[in-house]
Amino acid sequence: MGLVHLFFFLLLEMFILSGILAFLETICRYYSLSLSIGHPPKVFEFDIDTGSDLTWVQCDAPCNGCTKPVNDLYKPKKHVLVRCEHPSCGAVHFPGSPQCETPDDQCDFEVEYVDHGSVTGVMVTDLFSLRLTNGSLIRPRLTFGCAYDVKNPGPYPPPSTAGVLALGNGKASILSQLQSFDLIRNVIGHCLSGKGGGYLFLGYDLVPSSGIVWMPMSDGVKHYLSSPAELLFGGKPTGIKNLKIVFDSGSSYTYFCLRVYEAVLDLVSRGLTGKPLNTVHDQALPICWKGPKPFKSVHDVKNYFSSLTLSFTNTRNIQLQLPPEAYLIVTEHGNACLGVLNGTEAGLGDFNIIGDISLQDKMVVYDNEKQQIGWVSANCDRLPNLDSDYNEDIQQPYAANFGILEENHPATQASSKSNMRVHKREL
Repeated sequence: MGLVHLFFFLLLEMFILSGILAFLETICRYYSLSLSIGHPPKVFEFDIDTGSDLTWVQCDAPCNGCTKPVNDLYKPKKHVLVRCEHPSCGAVHFPGSPQCETPDDQCDFEVEYVDHGSVTGVMVTDLFSLRLTNGSLIRPRLTFGCAYDVKNPGPYPPPSTAGVLALGNGKASILSQLQSFDLIRNVIGHCLSGKGGGYLFLGYDLVPSSGIVWMPMSDGVKHYLSSPAELLFGGKPTGIKNLKIVFDSGSSYTYFCLRVYEAVLDLVSRGLTGKPLNTVHDQALPICWKGPKPFKSVHDVKNYFSSLTLSFTNTRNIQLQLPPEAYLIVTEHGNACLGVLNGTEAGLGDFNIIGDISLQDKMVVYDNEKQQIGWVSANCDRLPNLDSDYNEDIQQPYAANFGILEENHPATQASSKSNMRVHKREL
């Protein structure tokens, strides 16, 4: 699968730094971007995750379980360590408190993910190199995790990125830090292309003035949780209501809790009665079908399936449409597989996760200032409302074929529980 090298820059209006923009690339089904950290700057590739708050990078402390060669790891220095007394350590452990013997202790952390993976490390602060559109460079000092113990006990390999860029709305997130420096407004958006790639932006610059559908977020939670939703199938009510829906770019697939997952399987299966599809075993995903001949893309098979719709019950006429291409994938064997998984089995409880597969070809905006989530169908291969100089940089088709799944494709980079524990390793 070909990859597109991306760059990162800021949008500048007059004297006000109002937004940050990055282009994304796809590795298998992970969307990633590249950022430079340290002095001198070193480039690291990050998986983007709106479902967690703590940004981290694999680091040489030394590292257990890291996927990158030693020369590609972040190398912390003593002066970059965050101490327990620093406010940013409290933000990482919020609403709890750091477990430290003295205020001068280093700030340790552990994040557990719902896919049973975990990351342990120490908090550091270092320079992030961000280039402005006028050619100048700013280097804000941001706090993030230096991960020296990475565990991935699941059956799928982790992404090949060096770490996770966490873009949740918690106090420790990069988004919150940049806002505290008055560099951006507390808004994030992404547009994930079904062809691979796309773009990520911080601030209001790319938010459409019209056409976008807005829905209130739930207050007092660290995830991007919507108002309750009802599930429709083929435009008709299913009787499934009061669903808790989380928008999470860190999950490759969509997850429904057990009662919803089983209902969707039953509805989809009954909808295929009399159609030329048969169930088949495929290593990519649990539920798959084969046709009379191998499918080349989702477009070859989508007409056999009906749309799913999430209708948000506390807002009038607000719906998230999930056509078949938003919940199906085609594997390298030419089979069609259901990109909706059992969230209860994954440890999500009664939460339902809308992952990357269902967010493709939509601009999705998380407005933390107005406490609302918005979306609109979009061409994610091109930037809206920017000078042609920038559009030309991403006009060419992406080499990554998002319709073909690698056989050893990872199931998810699931949302974190933000469960912080202290594991000492003095650096």
